[in-house]
Amino acid sequence: MLPPPAGAPNNRLGLAKWLVDPDNPLLARVTVNRFWQMYFGTGIVKTVEDFGSQGEWPSHPELLDWLATEFVRTGWDVKAMQKLIVTSATYRQSSAASPELEQRDPENRLLAHGPRFRLPAEMIRDQALFVAGLLYEKIGGPSVKPYQPAGLWKELAMQDMDYVQSQGNDLHRRSLYTFWKRTIAPPMMVNFDAAARETCVVRETPTNTPLQALDLMNDVTFLEAARFLGQRMIREGGANADERLRYGFRLVTARMPTAAEERLLKGDLQYHLDYFAGKADELKAFLSQGEFPCDPALDQRELAAYASVGSLLLNLDETVTKE
Repeated sequence: MLPPPAGAPNNRLGLAKWLVDPDNPLLARVTVNRFWQMYFGTGIVKTVEDFGSQGEWPSHPELLDWLATEFVRTGWDVKAMQKLIVTSATYRQSSAASPELEQRDPENRLLAHGPRFRLPAEMIRDQALFVAGLLYEKIGGPSVKPYQPAGLWKELAMQDMDYVQSQGNDLHRRSLYTFWKRTIAPPMMVNFDAAARETCVVRETPTNTPLQALDLMNDVTFLEAARFLGQRMIREGGANADERLRYGFRLVTARMPTAAEERLLKGDLQYHLDYFAGKADELKAFLSQGEFPCDPALDQRELAAYASVGSLLLNLDETVTKE
């Protein structure tokens, strides 16, 4: 183990000087390994929480060493390290892999193709708000309390406490600012495998369950986002359904739809136009989800149909998967 720097005080400043000492091999390796996990789903050392004798050996030790020394050489420049990783040939590979390669290397430890994994809970929510034009990107400030099932705290907490929902733009702040109560994490975050924060967790285990699809289809946050995505398609997409559907698809997936995908989207749009005809109560209930009202100047039946298409787009595997 590296000894403390000569003359370093016996306090937190001394600890900090020891951590960032260029001769200390630990901090830089641990940090760049977590960056790598963020982009590739798995760290170069898979056990990002354990670099000790019980941890897993790095898949590419020379790469880990080089990234760590670059991090120190550039003055611990976090932004430069992100740029270095995302502009690398390794990261920019296609995520497509042959069946033989997937069988040989299911976790892509050989880095033979680009990363592909389901987005973390926070990114799924923030992405939906962003494509809907709802994400409030204010930086800093106190935690906020977005939508949550009514009465959840009273049912699960011993104390007589209730969840007081935030209002206005605070409902749409980045998930980084979401308030967490110990033992009662936000349900959407739990369903998408976010750590409960009762203990420190630096490696979450992603799953795929039906509850996640139910969240994306029924959670107020996503219904409201789908409606505003539908409004964007109508207002910004163009003069006809084809242009609007292409615009919405591109907003969510960052690519244009294929001919087959366009046919499916048009079929879904027409189905919901027909479905909401003559169903005033269902139409009103669907469009009233969330605190932000819909645009009364738009045809409400048309808006509901495009919102339904927006919900479909937010539910696509491609939407919630990094690839």
